[in-house]
Amino acid sequence: MERSEVLDAVRESAVELLKVEPDQVTEQAAFGEDLDADSLDLTELVMALEDRFGIEVPEDDLGDVRTVGDAVDLVMAKLGSGASA
Repeated sequence: MERSEVLDAVRESAVELLKVEPDQVTEQAAFGEDLDADSLDLTELVMALEDRFGIEVPEDDLGDVRTVGDAVDLVMAKLGSGASA
């Protein structure tokens, strides 16, 4: 899967769950500072991405996810490793 496809999916989920504008959801956007997301919002976003891509993201893997780009990297890694539920 292409990075742009994953970014589009993260953007769509963020717009729906975080009630932000699509142009706010860039790879450099920080979830907390730029998108005003709290830990519950991030949990819901991860669950939506797990469902969408058929992956499983352990909570331990979320520690370094600060930006949209980090989330895209994480999904790409899970897709590349073939890790799924």
